[in-house]
Amino acid sequence: VSTADLRRLFHRLTIASSLSILCFSLVYLLTGCCESELTETSELKTPTREFLVGHPGLEANSSGKEWTATRRLPQALIIGVKKGGTRALLEFLRLHPDIRALGSEPHFFDRHYARGLDWYRSMMPKALDGQIVMEKTPRYFVTVETPERVHSMSQDVKLIVVVRDPVTRAISDYTQIISKTPNIPPFESLVFKNHSTGQIDSLWSPLWIGLYAQHLERWLTWFPRTQIHLVSGERLISDPAGELGRVQDFLGLQRIVTDKHFYFNKTKGFPCLKKPEGSSKPHCLGKTKGRTHASIDPEVMQRLRDFYKPHNQRFYQMVGQDFGWQ
Repeated sequence: VSTADLRRLFHRLTIASSLSILCFSLVYLLTGCCESELTETSELKTPTREFLVGHPGLEANSSGKEWTATRRLPQALIIGVKKGGTRALLEFLRLHPDIRALGSEPHFFDRHYARGLDWYRSMMPKALDGQIVMEKTPRYFVTVETPERVHSMSQDVKLIVVVRDPVTRAISDYTQIISKTPNIPPFESLVFKNHSTGQIDSLWSPLWIGLYAQHLERWLTWFPRTQIHLVSGERLISDPAGELGRVQDFLGLQRIVTDKHFYFNKTKGFPCLKKPEGSSKPHCLGKTKGRTHASIDPEVMQRLRDFYKPHNQRFYQMVGQDFGWQ
């Protein structure tokens, strides 16, 4: 075999070896380093065995250095209220690079508490040092056991409550109920315990949720007022950037989500996110948001306003803020 042949053979082997290393590196990057996030689902699946064995720690990369991204318990919770604007707030906050939020509602503190904190942690998205992990489950605000359970997880957790005029919130709640169960009685008949006396049924869930002072009182037994931030559901629609600015301040974050991120969708009647980079269309919340409300007898509306007035006044005094609900 001539020297020239040996050189050609060596050259080919070098190219083949380089291509093999390149292919191996690409396969490693595509399979080992890319991780799919937990997407929003109607039911949470039981986590795989790897999440349940021990505590998830830091992960090493190929060079032996440690990544700092890890699953942590949340440092902030959107705890309520249902039909107040919690989904919009979560989606808006997810624009912030220092927030890592779970898309689905885990219902840990109200439904799945027996599964334990390791299960709860395994649900959370991975986060880097300095990023805030958060989730939202609006049922937490009204569930009696939840404040104590949250406190036992963390005394320093930051709590966010989105509140909205309790009368329009109740109608929105009812509108959602009839979309799922069309045969339920009309709103007007469910509002009253006794129609002839006009006594309001304050235990009917759509009305009971709106007794904000009563629910907040339980949270204030376990957490100082400074750890609870209230978002106006009405202002979240009329001035999303202003409300988001205050939430970012409360979380100790730079105001990165600003008015340049929003535009008002006249058809839906609420703000949408402007077209993100790499996407062909703006991002609005799903079809179930911004539904046309059921039409309600004006006299019943007035009775509800009268019923809520003292409860609202008490709530304003507790929080030092008048939300202007008529």
